[in-house]
Amino acid sequence: MMKFKVLFVLGLLFFCAFVFCKEAGAAGEADASSNKGLIALGMGLAVGLGALGTGIAQARIGAAGLGSAVEKPEALGLALIFLLLPETLVIFGLVIAFILLGKL
Repeated sequence: MMKFKVLFVLGLLFFCAFVFCKEAGAAGEADASSNKGLIALGMGLAVGLGALGTGIAQARIGAAGLGSAVEKPEALGLALIFLLLPETLVIFGLVIAFILLGKL
């Protein structure tokens, strides 16, 4: 039930943000500069959703990694490597944001 509420709120936020950005673009000029709101929304979504996914993944990986490190201390290094792997998702989101920044 909690996942449904979170997904509902996220969907509602995305819908509202898209509608407001689209209205701001429609109120602007008809050239390519009217899409600035959507590009900015895409930049925020790339970084924000990447960070959200990373946080969810690291929460589960960190708990499992520390649990295995308690039983087997030599597994701590491997657990730290697995804990750092989801960070690449945020880096990819930042790269996408910088690419979109060039189009802004």
